[in-house]
Amino acid sequence: MAAPLVKVLHRLQELFQNVVSALETMIFFPSLFRGFSHRRKKPFLGAHWRRRTLDDFAIEKIRGQFRDCLQNSPYCMLPSYTHALPTGSEKGTYLALDVGGSTFRVALIELSGPDQEMRIVKVNSSYIDNTVKLLEGTKFFDWMANQIDTVLKEVGADYGRGEAPLPIGLSWSFPIDQTSVRSGKVIQMGKGFRCSDGTEGMDLGQLLTDSCRKRDLNVEMAAIVNDSSAALLSRAYVDPKTRMSLILGTGTNMAIHFPVHEIGKNKFGTRPDGWFDYAKHVIINTEMSMFGGGVLPMSRWDDVLNRTHLRPDYQPLEYMITGRYLGEIVRLIIAEAVETAALFGGELPHSMREPYSFDTSIVAFIEEDSSVSMAASAALLQKQHTFPSYPSVDDLRFVRRVCQNVSRRSAGYLATAIHSMWCLSNEVEFPNNTKPDPLAKESPEITVVESDDSDKKMTIACDGTVINKYPGFRDTCQNYLDQLAHQSHPSSTSPIRLEAAHESAILGAAVAVAVAVAESDVQR
Repeated sequence: MAAPLVKVLHRLQELFQNVVSALETMIFFPSLFRGFSHRRKKPFLGAHWRRRTLDDFAIEKIRGQFRDCLQNSPYCMLPSYTHALPTGSEKGTYLALDVGGSTFRVALIELSGPDQEMRIVKVNSSYIDNTVKLLEGTKFFDWMANQIDTVLKEVGADYGRGEAPLPIGLSWSFPIDQTSVRSGKVIQMGKGFRCSDGTEGMDLGQLLTDSCRKRDLNVEMAAIVNDSSAALLSRAYVDPKTRMSLILGTGTNMAIHFPVHEIGKNKFGTRPDGWFDYAKHVIINTEMSMFGGGVLPMSRWDDVLNRTHLRPDYQPLEYMITGRYLGEIVRLIIAEAVETAALFGGELPHSMREPYSFDTSIVAFIEEDSSVSMAASAALLQKQHTFPSYPSVDDLRFVRRVCQNVSRRSAGYLATAIHSMWCLSNEVEFPNNTKPDPLAKESPEITVVESDDSDKKMTIACDGTVINKYPGFRDTCQNYLDQLAHQSHPSSTSPIRLEAAHESAILGAAVAVAVAVAESDVQR
């Protein structure tokens, strides 16, 4: 397995080194790009770029990181309380809540069973402005209850006020100390929110139900999930092959349904009596952003980004693949090209000297611009960052090439992490079906899983602006996954499929309720 991965990652490394080659060309053959600038240039650093070779790289390194953290890390590979996936036969209309950094949504979701799409019957979205963020303690939950009350009244005057409590599913995009599938202790939220003031350590579900009761709403918290778990559940309802989910937008995370016996017991904390008797798998919050350090090759621009970050080395993978950082990597490359190769006439707009001033949405726009003149890209750059002179077509083509290489490397590194997790999953799910990888002659201890193709096929639920909205990104990542999977496990079709999971937070919260209700009925 190591050999084919090395082969693919060599191609990725060569792809990214094309940026360096282009910069070198601009230094030594400036006439190919523009009239030679007499501006004094700094020495180009291409010859001194610290390059990490992939000759000694093996998939076992990343897989080993995953495996080690499954046993003892308190920061990643964290087991949730959600152990059951939907069967797809659950039916009913459920109340789902989604609390994000800027929006609170209340929705009624209808599940209709096998071969039927989930339907959003009603949804109300409320903007969480600064006034709401500053609501302290229970006042924030009172505000949430008011939004819930408004939606339920529109459905019916008595809806949510009957004798039987109305179960709620909550997708909560903030850290909590979860204590059961339906409860968790509030901890500091960050992002400018004050609702944890005075409520820290209190039960999240109880706080919300208490606020609802002030409005005569008879509700109960049935399930609390994070964004990656919600994505997995939402897609698993319509596709039983879904065992992983991926969030890739400003940040990244991945969840996977994983065997309980392969996880260190100390990571489970306190569980209900008998939990280990019936929970054979559990959804793991991988915190994938923390992996890849010391394994995936870095450029000097990555080194600059990491060194100047508030938390250096904390999330190595995130710093190289997410929407928060792709624009900054491109900006750093452009800044060097301006200084060393007279890109944009050797003049960098003042606004672009600020870190994180080059948004990833600009990167996506430029990469998608296939026109000869690239006039739309020029207009966008001029609008976002006022250039002393209008960017030339040659300059824009170079920037487009940089954008392409940065985004493709991101897709390749993401594919590497996904493939590593898939291999580990196969290793533990099919422990008796392994044989030495014939391609890994220098690493005989590395094995590749051999089993029925249908068993190993896996759908990954995808949500987030980069994976679903960045032009061509998901297709590029899928292509790298296909290459990796084909070489380690030859098959007529790729065993890993990336599928969009739209509205996953709100739909996943509803599915979580349906699963929790079905499970409680069985236990009765």
